[in-house]
Amino acid sequence: MKEFDWNLIKSFVAVADTGSLSAAARGLAASQPTLGRHIAELEAALGVTLFRRGRRGYELTEAGSTLYERGRAVGEQANAFSLLALGSVEAIEGTVRIAASEVVAACVLPQMMARLGEEEPGIEVEIVASNQVENLLRRDADIAIRMVRPAQSELVARKVTDIPLCLCAASAYLDRRGRPEKPADLADHALVGFDRSDEIIRGFTAFGIPVGRSHFRFRTDNQIVLWEAVRTGNGIGLGQEPLADRDPDLEKLLPDLPLPNLPVWLAMHRDVRTSMRIRRVADFLHEELKRYSAGAGSGANSAR
Repeated sequence: MKEFDWNLIKSFVAVADTGSLSAAARGLAASQPTLGRHIAELEAALGVTLFRRGRRGYELTEAGSTLYERGRAVGEQANAFSLLALGSVEAIEGTVRIAASEVVAACVLPQMMARLGEEEPGIEVEIVASNQVENLLRRDADIAIRMVRPAQSELVARKVTDIPLCLCAASAYLDRRGRPEKPADLADHALVGFDRSDEIIRGFTAFGIPVGRSHFRFRTDNQIVLWEAVRTGNGIGLGQEPLADRDPDLEKLLPDLPLPNLPVWLAMHRDVRTSMRIRRVADFLHEELKRYSAGAGSGANSAR
């Protein structure tokens, strides 16, 4: 058999792992047509059918199942080689891929990356905006900003800070509906929260606030949409206190409510921690995130 691009095997393994072109494309930061073409090229090169296309997505054929384990092994060896090579790179230049939650990726990192660009113009950054735990073992990212401590032994993680949360709302909304003076007043307000998760409802219940799903007139599971809903006057919602402090159109509410903090961890694969550019970005993020968190609680934007 003639030689073919390693990316064909990479795409094959990703589709087999996820069962769909769309999910595999998201994981590889590639397009669905590209992955579809890779699968077709690999099948043509091997002379076998690797997948059955059905209602449940892409399912491995018998031949595909046989080749899948070999493909995974080849991929793990290639990733190990890449990690070791990356860890030996000395120049503070090149690309660093950072995974972070939607809100952190959209609202926090851009300003930080602008400052990094001034200090380290040779470093390029790629941001993976996802609330899923990125797989650092497979190089989905070089550095991950997580709100939970990663459990994998191959990863090196350090606690950075705790970001305080707050209840807040747009001043325009509060001018219309009034400002709650005690937690029970929230039951008389329009709330903004999650759609398929009852986490916020359970939290309010724990504080003795009698609210149900119907109190949340704006519901979404997308964190960016949720934050924009609060900012534009749809109701009262939870947010990161440093973000609320930045926005002159927002007011923080009920400051004595004992809300939990968001723990922040920086994680990377132990085999790349010696890469100077990755270490430089990790150290930069560590200091920037601490400064970001410390900027909260200044008393700015408190309800009048």
